Amino acid sequence: MLGIINRVLTGIVGLVLVALGGSVLAIGLGAPAPSWWLHDGRHDVLLSDSERTRWRDQGWWWPAVIALLAVLVLLCLWWLLAVLRRRRVAEVVVDTGDDEEASLRGRALEQALTDEATHLDGVARARVLLTGRRGTPKARILLHLEPHIDPATALRTFAEGPLTHARTSATLPALPTTLHLHTRKHPPERVT
Repeated sequence: MLGIINRVLTGIVGLVLVALGGSVLAIGLGAPAPSWWLHDGRHDVLLSDSERTRWRDQGWWWPAVIALLAVLVLLCLWWLLAVLRRRRVAEVVVDTGDDEEASLRGRALEQALTDEATHLDGVARARVLLTGRRGTPKARILLHLEPHIDPATALRTFAEGPLTHARTSATLPALPTTLHLHTRKHPPERVT
C-alpha cells in the first residue's frame, strides 16, 4: 500500500513540476502567456521589487520563510531516504560448512516460505517479507486463516513446519519472525 501511495505522490509532484517548468520555459522562449498566468511575458521577473520588499519591515516574515523552507527541505530529505532505503533483503548468506559462503536470493526464500505456508491446513493465503541484514534476516509474515482453523494450532504448525524448514535450509542460527494472523469470516449459515 505504501508503495502505491509513494508512486502516486511522486507522479503528482512530477506532473506539477513538469507543467510549471514547461510553461515557464515556453513563455521564456517567446510563447504567449495566458491571461491567468502570474507573469506577463518573457522579460517579467519572478519577484518584483515591490513583491520582494513588501514584508521586509515585518519582524516575523523572514524567520517564517526560513522556517517553512527548512521544514520543506527536511520533509523532502526524509521522503528521499524513505524511498532509497531498502526494506527487503536481497540475499541471505548461507554457510556451506566448508568455511565458504553461498548466497540465497531473499525472494526465493520468501517464495519458499509462502508456498509451504499456503499448503498448510487452514491457511488460505500467506505473504512473507524478509527484512534486516543479509547475515541476520528477519521475517514478517501475514497468514490469512480459514474460519475453521484454530489460530494457536496454525501458529504451532507454521512454527514447526515452514519456519523451521526455512531456518535449517538456510543454516540460520535464528530467524526472528513477526507473524500476523487474520481469520476469514465464514458466511452466515441458514438454520432450519
